[in-house]
Amino acid sequence: METGDLSERLRSDDPAVGLRAVGALHRLAEQVETAAVARARQQGWSWEQIGDALGVSRQSVHAKHGK
Repeated sequence: METGDLSERLRSDDPAVGLRAVGALHRLAEQVETAAVARARQQGWSWEQIGDALGVSRQSVHAKHGK
């Protein structure tokens, strides 16, 4: 789904279309977060630094992304 298409769907008067677009946006945000956390870890960032940047605790981000 392209950004423009997603933007149009988010503004739809049809709740089903809008809600599917919200779901797609959530999935995209999760993918972007996962990639950004991986880059931060590769560059030596601590879990605390990553948590601070995301506005969550280090424990929370470690539980979600630590493997």
